[in-house]
Amino acid sequence: MTQQVQPIFIMPEGSTRTSGKTAQKGNIAAAKAVADTVRTTLGPKGMDKMLVDNMSDFVVTNDGVTILEEMNIEHPTAKMMVEIAKTQENEVGDGTTTAVVIAGELLAKAEDLIDQEIHPTVVAKGYRLAAEKAIQVLNEISENVDETNEDTLKKVANTAMTGKGAESSKEHLSELAVKAVKAVMEKTDGKIVIDKEDIKIEKKVGGSVEDSELVEGIILDKEKVHPEMPDTVKDAKVVLIDAAVEIKSTETDAKIQITDPAQMQGFIEMEEKIIREKVDKIIASGANVVFCQKGIDDLAQHFLAKKGIFAVRRVSQSDMEKLSRATGGKIVTNLDDLSQEDLGTSGLVEAKRVGDEDMTFVRECKNAKSVTLLIRGGTEHVADEIKRAVEDSIGDLTVSLLTGKVVAGAGATETELALQIKKYAQSLSGREQLAVNAFADAVEVIPRTLAENSGLDPIDVMTELKAEHDKGNKSAGIDVFTGKTRNALEDGVVEPLKVKLQAISSASEVATMVLRIDDVIGSGKSGGPEMPPGMPPGGMGGMGGMPEM
Repeated sequence: MTQQVQPIFIMPEGSTRTSGKTAQKGNIAAAKAVADTVRTTLGPKGMDKMLVDNMSDFVVTNDGVTILEEMNIEHPTAKMMVEIAKTQENEVGDGTTTAVVIAGELLAKAEDLIDQEIHPTVVAKGYRLAAEKAIQVLNEISENVDETNEDTLKKVANTAMTGKGAESSKEHLSELAVKAVKAVMEKTDGKIVIDKEDIKIEKKVGGSVEDSELVEGIILDKEKVHPEMPDTVKDAKVVLIDAAVEIKSTETDAKIQITDPAQMQGFIEMEEKIIREKVDKIIASGANVVFCQKGIDDLAQHFLAKKGIFAVRRVSQSDMEKLSRATGGKIVTNLDDLSQEDLGTSGLVEAKRVGDEDMTFVRECKNAKSVTLLIRGGTEHVADEIKRAVEDSIGDLTVSLLTGKVVAGAGATETELALQIKKYAQSLSGREQLAVNAFADAVEVIPRTLAENSGLDPIDVMTELKAEHDKGNKSAGIDVFTGKTRNALEDGVVEPLKVKLQAISSASEVATMVLRIDDVIGSGKSGGPEMPPGMPPGGMGGMGGMPEM
């Protein structure tokens, strides 16, 4: 007689658990689904996505990170893919689609190896070896660039905008982006320092993309405080005040009893005297333009207008800091200490109507270390997409100058990587060799996708591309318009080295992490008596399957 074994339950009712190959395949399927979502947006002929929320607001874009952030992704592995895009965006500012697509392909190739009974840790080890080799090869094939190579920098900016909504005016926008980055760039002990925050991107609907302009100074979404103030001030002496030009209210509640009308008049005159003194201090400094972070009293506005001084109030702290870097002025917190040395300078300050809004332009600042790009577009969604494209190009220009290295685009770099990694695989023995070869095949997904998205035959294109690289043409990439190969560097398809380095390292790290997961345990649903009140529903929707989007 056989003894029946009672099953042992160690998890609460309603828990889900998938393990072994089922868990791995589920995670890989989720990652592939995310990669497939953004894959069609890659390249000059990539398509856009329209993302509609439950309020019927929508975004039209082909920017990888924007697409993934707007999608309501729940599957935990799919969320890891979104993290790749976010890291790529934060570190480099471009290449988000590339990173996600490579990660998805690495996992797809790994699935084939696992089906051949190759252990996931062997695949993970092979991927790590291949990623190290890839980073070494990338550094070897990169070209040097610095701020004097303006032509190369324009090509970098151009490449970043190609395939996005800004493509029709990419020459004009690329020139603006290069000028903006070079304006805010500083050299400290021979080392380049660039803070992207010093480039303010202001978008306004109306006009065409060609109307976009670079202002060597700051554009404020503010109007002058008094209609009698001048609309333009040439050779402006700018004062930046972080203090209220009005009567301070008392810290404590106070009650003052007035017994005589003359006392009331005395109070009014005293207030007027205090405000007049504040304004006199501003006038005495020689300033003819005032930017105030706090309020400006109606009476103060009147006195300033009488003296022909242009004033703006309630300027944000970030804009005050940008104004300081643009004009060279110091932010003053106490008017008693205000002197001529605290003033900044600007060639022209003007009140201007852009679209249906009044704005203040602070232009022609000498050695402006903070500049503004005014982006125009026919509709809100066009302007948004152009802004995203310009942000990508500024990110690419910044990392190109900081690292001083660029590589060929158009799938040339990935094809060369695949070739070199396959040669490296031959030096390995054991099953890792298969994983390294799989890594090389996965990297080829970029030129293959470029061909597919352009309506070309990927087999013909890849065959021709590999033949060119076998001959030693390291910069041979795809011409998506003719279907032939071309020298990507000479033809102006140039990308920062850091974009490729970050994409390869992020994709391989996430792929190895996902491969090492062999058990997915989801908590049970809430609602039982043991759950504290107000807890959100448990469970990990879609665990082990496709992402819930």
